[in-house]
Amino acid sequence: MRILVWLFRAFILFSLFAFSLNNLHTATLHWYFGQSWSAPMVMVVLAAFAAGAALGVLAMTPSWWRQRQKAHQAQQAAVASAQPPSPPSPQAPVIPDGI
Repeated sequence: MRILVWLFRAFILFSLFAFSLNNLHTATLHWYFGQSWSAPMVMVVLAAFAAGAALGVLAMTPSWWRQRQKAHQAQQAAVASAQPPSPPSPQAPVIPDGI
């Protein structure tokens, strides 16, 4: 199974490398007010992917914080509700039968 996973990873790496070699021509992005950015197509795609990943992480951050806060509160409640074990009760003294 590990070999299949590594073969799949190698395939993905080769595919991305081939994609980058096939897209070396320059792409120009035209922004507002006459601004433009010229870069290889691979860099444009990489920048778009990085921006999307960053926005995704930023969008998830508030819910991660809420979940973490709820987990912390649940852990504190569990610790507070746990009672210390009671000490063992003393055994009754053993009286021999012959007395």
